[in-house]
Amino acid sequence: MEVKTSLLDNMIGVGDMVLLEPLSEDSFLENLRNRFDHNEIYTYIGSVVISVNPYRSLPIYTPDKVEEYRNRNFYELSPHIYALADEAYRSLRDQDKDQCILITGESGAGKTEASKLVMSYVAAVCGKGQEVNKVKEQLLQSNPVLEAFGNAKTVRNDNSSRFGKYMDIEFDFKGDPLGGVISNYLLEKSRVVKQPRGERNFHIFYQLLSGASDDTLKKLKLERDFSKYNYLSLDSAAVNGLDDAASFRTVRNAMQIVGFMEDEMQSVLQLVAAVLKLGNIEFKPESRCNGTDESRIKDKNDLKEMCELLGIEQSVLERAFSYRTVEAKLEKVSTTLNVAQAYYARDALAKNLYTRLFSWLVTRINESIKAQANARHKVMGVLDIYGFEIFEDNSFEQFIINYCNEKLQQIFIELTLREEQEEYVREGIEWTNIEYFNNAIICDLIENNQNGILAMLDEECLRPGTVTDETFLDKLNTICAEHQHFESRLSKNSKFLNDHSLPHSCFRIQHYAGKVLYRTEGFVDKNNDLLYRDLSQAMYKATHSLIKQLFPEGNPAKVNLKRPPTAGFQFKASVGTLMRNLQTKNPNYIRCIKPNDKKASHIFTESLVRHQVRYLGLMENVRVRRAGYAFRQPYEPCLERYKMLCKRTWPHWRGPAREGVETLMVDLQVPTDEFSYGRSKIFIRNPRTLFFLEERRRQCLEDLATLIQKIYRGWKRRTEFLQLKKSQIVVAAWYRRFAQQKKYVKIKSATTMVQSYTRGWQARKLLRELKYQKRCKEAVTTIAAYWHGTQARMELRRLKQEARNKHAVTVIWAYWQGTKARRELRRLKEEARRKHAVAVIWAYWQGLKVRREYRKFFRANAGKKIYEFTIQRIMQKYFLGLKHNMPPMSPIDKNWPARPYRFLDGVHKELQRIFHLWRCKKYRSRFTEEKKAVYEEKLEASEIFKDKKALYSSSVSQPFKGDYLEISKNPKYQKLSSAVEEKVLLADVVNKINRANGKGTARIFLLTKKNVVLADQKTGQVKASVPLLDLASVSVSTLSDGFFALRLKQGSASAIKGDFLLSSEHLIEIITKLHRTGATAADQDQLNIDISDEFLVQFKQDKVCVKFMRGAARNGNSVSCKRKNNRLLEVWVPTTA
Repeated sequence: MEVKTSLLDNMIGVGDMVLLEPLSEDSFLENLRNRFDHNEIYTYIGSVVISVNPYRSLPIYTPDKVEEYRNRNFYELSPHIYALADEAYRSLRDQDKDQCILITGESGAGKTEASKLVMSYVAAVCGKGQEVNKVKEQLLQSNPVLEAFGNAKTVRNDNSSRFGKYMDIEFDFKGDPLGGVISNYLLEKSRVVKQPRGERNFHIFYQLLSGASDDTLKKLKLERDFSKYNYLSLDSAAVNGLDDAASFRTVRNAMQIVGFMEDEMQSVLQLVAAVLKLGNIEFKPESRCNGTDESRIKDKNDLKEMCELLGIEQSVLERAFSYRTVEAKLEKVSTTLNVAQAYYARDALAKNLYTRLFSWLVTRINESIKAQANARHKVMGVLDIYGFEIFEDNSFEQFIINYCNEKLQQIFIELTLREEQEEYVREGIEWTNIEYFNNAIICDLIENNQNGILAMLDEECLRPGTVTDETFLDKLNTICAEHQHFESRLSKNSKFLNDHSLPHSCFRIQHYAGKVLYRTEGFVDKNNDLLYRDLSQAMYKATHSLIKQLFPEGNPAKVNLKRPPTAGFQFKASVGTLMRNLQTKNPNYIRCIKPNDKKASHIFTESLVRHQVRYLGLMENVRVRRAGYAFRQPYEPCLERYKMLCKRTWPHWRGPAREGVETLMVDLQVPTDEFSYGRSKIFIRNPRTLFFLEERRRQCLEDLATLIQKIYRGWKRRTEFLQLKKSQIVVAAWYRRFAQQKKYVKIKSATTMVQSYTRGWQARKLLRELKYQKRCKEAVTTIAAYWHGTQARMELRRLKQEARNKHAVTVIWAYWQGTKARRELRRLKEEARRKHAVAVIWAYWQGLKVRREYRKFFRANAGKKIYEFTIQRIMQKYFLGLKHNMPPMSPIDKNWPARPYRFLDGVHKELQRIFHLWRCKKYRSRFTEEKKAVYEEKLEASEIFKDKKALYSSSVSQPFKGDYLEISKNPKYQKLSSAVEEKVLLADVVNKINRANGKGTARIFLLTKKNVVLADQKTGQVKASVPLLDLASVSVSTLSDGFFALRLKQGSASAIKGDFLLSSEHLIEIITKLHRTGATAADQDQLNIDISDEFLVQFKQDKVCVKFMRGAARNGNSVSCKRKNNRLLEVWVPTTA
């Protein structure tokens, strides 16, 4: 039986602040402190989770914890962020309600970690599968990328998010993730060029310099020393607990998982390096002859290296830093920039370059993680946005951030009260309005379209004439002076006339989180966010692949004289869109609290936490929750928990759950004004009533435990006795069986022995009788044998005598014949000796005569003539031997007779070569023109693919047929044959690969002398016709697959729809014929054949990388193609293929 622990069981302090008794700010803080000291960092306020940052790792996020909170009721277990994540996920999956999780709190309160925990929990509990796991991994790995480029160390947080992030995770009807969309808000671009003391720039700069290899840094023209770069602060470059080198490796790995190509990652790092180089550019003043001041770059080395990274002409960028062109209608005015203006232009370019790079990263990640299907999806939004910020020096960034937090507080108040009211109305419970602070007046002060601070700031920025921060403050003093939440030195409110703590250049706003003093210095410039048009146009001229995308306004053909929207206007619109999005979803809140300013564990600063509790409105939230009823619970779990308190409901209640609860409350005599019955829940007004029920339940559980122990012990003893009794019976039965078996064995042994003795006596008696009969038969047989033997011996002696007589005659005759033969032999030998002697004598005589005749010729040249005669005879014999031992006429036959003498080695080889050439000539003379063309194609295929393509060896024995479909003869393709006017050189069925899913579609491939034609296999309709003149190259892999890509020339008419990725079983023949026909048709160099295991294919406007990989067979032994993301197709070639 599964054991469940309730929110009310074994709790440190009070797990739900709604149940806190008595309720006060001190008791609220004391309960938080008590739970924090015992590592209980999560506490509820109804359905709101309070999270206190422990500043250390706790063992409460293990896989076992995930399983523990999976599919559990929200209040069933102790408070945890997993409980809220599970409740939101199950509501989305089972009730089809879009969810949003709002995470708010100060900087350093743990908002980013909370969002990671929510996403990791959802990834752990949703479905499994290859595609689902890939989507989950991409969603999770987007965090390290965005943190590297958007987070930085601040005085309050070592990993502070300096941008707002809202992620919509999309799910299908089963609850499996399909993808997501990320929105970013107001990256703190000023941090790129300047950081406050004790803080540092964005993480990616330090990670790149610490973790990149020496080769990478050399390519980026960087050095590891942080002090070499003006944009990097040195006092906080190293952070305890942060390993920048390891983080860089993590970021690169995450970018690969999300779907970034290698060239894209290199381009991003080049832009980061360019920002660092940009900060090192310094200017010096110079005076012109007309008396005006201008600026010049001191050291142009950093400018040169930056221009090389971005592909910009150095002179173009140098002029953009020295001059500014102003366009008005049809006039252009060029003015020089002094040193201050040049530094402003440099910093503005650095901030814009980094901000636009960050926005491009978010867009690129969205391309990879977006859901592919177009059907409606369920959505869970996770909002991780800047916390409320109050610094010593608060500027435009803090004003915008705090405005966003005001809007979030407003929507929190509205949705919390609305949810509470809707639940009471839904359950039929009377509702009493609760007084609370509504910060709508503060939001109106900032965002009002007529008199709001942002509207007046935009009006000042657009006003002609001299505009400064002082004129902006004067306007605020004129319009907002009487507002009760606005203060300044010139405020008309008499309460603040004597407030000298306000500097002249500042104003103060009473936010919901407290008073914040803003310094107006820089408000106008930061709101304008101007980048000189000269710099935009200079950046647009870069050859770098990303720069043109980041600076589209620099295109001279699209010059827009209209002033771009201000930063405040853009952010206000983004916040408005975010608020409308959040209001369409069911909200879930996580309120993060920072326990101390030292970023240390085990420290709970009461004053700091009290301030956060006040401005987060947590006490008001508890009072709103407790205003009507402090506790509510569905009837079924309520009856299940407290049914042991009433004899009528224990142990089983057979009727409806509500009637059981009513019976229970009546039996316990709970006053009727302490609770109310809703349609599906019981509502308890006072926490004391709940504690009374819990105390009664605890006592009852103790009594039940005693009863269970008594019954269990009795059952245990009774079971032991019955088991002993049963064991004794079994032992006795086995013993009796053993004794009877032993007795039976003895009786059986005795019986067997008596039987054996009786059978032995009978056998011996029978044996004696048989032996007597046998001896009688043997005696008769012996006598007969002796008689027959005597007769046989007598007959034998007679026959032997006759044989001896015959043998004697034969022997005498043989001796006589031998004597006659020997006499004749001697006579013949004597006659032969006489004839041989005559011949020998004659030969000697003839030799003597010859020697006497030729003696005079052999005196001087005898040796030479004998040598020549011998050589002549040897050569004659050698050639006659070759004549009779000639090898076959086949050109592939390598046999050749062995040489008889070593001195003939050179002649022997030369004759072999001449014979082979003559034999090949004879063989070629029998070829027809068609056969010659086939062999020429085979030879050309060997030159292209031999030792380069694994498929080539299997194609050698296959003849090149050309027209595999018999287009002209097949009536099915009559329409297609008539559509193609030229002679068809090759016709085959190929597969056209779809980039969306990697699957192939059958197409008819026709090659003529001028065109390549692709037609539908079923209908014969022409789908595409590409002139051979438009073919740029053909790409194939080195493996044994049949894939090839037809690369078209950029700008040609055929390249509108992009390149073609095809596969065929006759790849070698197709590429060979294309190679021969393409050069003939184009009257140019032969078509380029690119053989590589990774190449790019242009599909419309996108380039897709086709990567060939060798691995185990997946679909039988066939080659499989699969899309990995929008920019990568993987082709798996089996090792056996």
